[in-house]
Amino acid sequence: MTHITTSDHVLVIRHGAVAQLEMRLRPPGYIDESIVRALADSLEALDADDSCRAVVLCAQGKVFCAGADLSSAGAGQPPDVRSFYGQVMRLYRTRKPIVAAVDGPAIGAGMGLTLMADFRVGGPAARFCANFNRLGLHPGFGMSVTLPRVVGDQQATLLFYTGRRFDGEAAMRIGLLDEFVPDDQVLSRALELAGEIAASAPLAVESTRETMRLGLADRIHEINQRELREQHKQLPTADFREGVAAMAERRMPVFHRR
Repeated sequence: MTHITTSDHVLVIRHGAVAQLEMRLRPPGYIDESIVRALADSLEALDADDSCRAVVLCAQGKVFCAGADLSSAGAGQPPDVRSFYGQVMRLYRTRKPIVAAVDGPAIGAGMGLTLMADFRVGGPAARFCANFNRLGLHPGFGMSVTLPRVVGDQQATLLFYTGRRFDGEAAMRIGLLDEFVPDDQVLSRALELAGEIAASAPLAVESTRETMRLGLADRIHEINQRELREQHKQLPTADFREGVAAMAERRMPVFHRR
């Protein structure tokens, strides 16, 4: 294995034709624009590297990603989601197949990050939640496209409306996870799956991936513009501030439609 640190936020570990991208998130595991930019930079660099045939996305520690950093909302300063999503859109235009090793919670934007990947491997410790509506926000991260694409329109709508949290076993039942393994095997199995992909002809794999995802990046970008418009309306509201406060205080929010 060769370890290459590409930034303060992402460590690239090569396993032959498979590149492992390990996110270095600060506690409690929030993602921000700088981390997404580092991921996009790394994926674009791997696209230019013919020796890389597949990618595994994982995180250091016991949290895959706790979502976007909304700490500024408590001080009455809505986060700058436009520039954040500008970096997110770069992720969907990279070419190498990606396997997400979901070893721990993937919440909000963190769940969106798993849906950016081609496949997801997780275990009992995995936790998922599309908690946007419970925060007083329209879903983002392109999840209005990616979540129904994986689990179906009806299930996606239910998860958005309720913001319910569910574990890896439930994620496997609804099709969000492609493989369910013991927690201590999540990363190793993700690497094995990426190795299986890497054993196929790389030109054929990449062209097949392009066909299977034809128009997807453009569709996500189009829908993300609506997500942005709706979020910009809702970020200044009292309901959003209440949603963030309720999350921080671990209580049910009380919304007043304002």
